[in-house]
Amino acid sequence: MNATIEKFGFPATLVAEFEHWVVLLRPAQPTLGALVLAAKSDATAFGDLPADAHAELKTVTAAIEAALTQAVGYAKINYLMLMMVDPHVHFHVLPRYDGERSGAGLTVADAGWPGQPDLGQAVKLADAQIAALTGWLKPYFA
Repeated sequence: MNATIEKFGFPATLVAEFEHWVVLLRPAQPTLGALVLAAKSDATAFGDLPADAHAELKTVTAAIEAALTQAVGYAKINYLMLMMVDPHVHFHVLPRYDGERSGAGLTVADAGWPGQPDLGQAVKLADAQIAALTGWLKPYFA
């Protein structure tokens, strides 16, 4: 695994794993169920990923959207590829909704709805909350 994956708490934050990608719980939750979709590759440019990683995105994004539909009941979903601090290819996946959503003992409001996500309002998770949310989300990917 590359350094970006490790920075986002792997393996404790691992929700689902695919051949070329991992789906991680985002340790700071701007919306409930926020994830990081990270390429296992050491590539630092999206276009440098192997063709098989691009092809697998269809499967991975479908799995993410199905899981978050069940878990959170989002209205929209944002895939943000910022890569300003963490260099390896990854997306921040934010389910978007009006109001609040609750799961695994945590309630999170979408502070930016209906505009851009407000990353500054993210709920920073303690280790026990990471374990609880990761455990709550994993079955939706089964």
